[in-house]
Amino acid sequence: MKSALVRARDVALRRIDRVIEPYPVRDLPDGHMVYLPGRGSTYVTDSGPKDKPAIFLLHSVLTNGLLCWYPLIPALNKHFRVITLDQRWHGRGLRNRPFDLDDCADDVAALADALGIDTFTAAGFSMGGGVAQLTWRRHRSRVNGLILCSTGPYFGSNDPKRQTSMSNIGRVMKVIHPPHVQPNAAKLDDRTVPDSVWALRQFLSTPVSRLGSLGDGMGRFDSRPWLSEIDVPTAVLISTRDRVIPPARQHLLSDNIPGSKAFEVDGGHACCVLEADRFIPVFCEAARHATSAPAPALR
Repeated sequence: MKSALVRARDVALRRIDRVIEPYPVRDLPDGHMVYLPGRGSTYVTDSGPKDKPAIFLLHSVLTNGLLCWYPLIPALNKHFRVITLDQRWHGRGLRNRPFDLDDCADDVAALADALGIDTFTAAGFSMGGGVAQLTWRRHRSRVNGLILCSTGPYFGSNDPKRQTSMSNIGRVMKVIHPPHVQPNAAKLDDRTVPDSVWALRQFLSTPVSRLGSLGDGMGRFDSRPWLSEIDVPTAVLISTRDRVIPPARQHLLSDNIPGSKAFEVDGGHACCVLEADRFIPVFCEAARHATSAPAPALR
């Protein structure tokens, strides 16, 4: 049974490799493992001028720091210090506790401590947008701006039928993709392979067998009760053709965060990579707003 599933997986990956043409992989920053005291180690990239404002890029579910953000990083590096990390149970991130977005937010603050960064802008895509909001809420003195992309104040993953489906997928995938097997660092760091192979390796570094617990962690997130308390410059990027997080839900952020500004991207939920040519200039404009605008007054 196991060998048959593995063969099926390999065939599927070869077929995907022939049809996927990701955004060109170029000018990737080098990364390394960083130890977070009392928490463990995670994979981090830290690029751009160290004397410029710091932006932490927080990735979406089932990706990792580089896969979600690699098209954008070279453009941001001109004006910002840019940090990515692999969040818990993703890529080379921590795998020592059940998945919870509160822990992910605390990991961000712990990494800022490890890198000697006092304050920073938290930018998150989809799930990372929830982590960014929680980082502000749990570490208010550290976050001086927010950039929330293709995300909302909740994820709706706590629907019982949806959770059952995700858990069932996870159980099947345990045969193919054991959750505790660490990803092959040499393969993840190999940039001599075609772009599609590099992207697939990054994707497969996250154990899909954890899908149920990832959904549980996301389902517990709900920032609606405290959105009006957010008091830092905030940019909200709305992906107008998003079928995963509907634009109406994304607008709940711009409608309820005091002084926030909405920026529209003509793209779907994976616009950060699949429609990066549209996403990058809008994000850069949003970054200028979130890092230079004065803090809004609370309503």
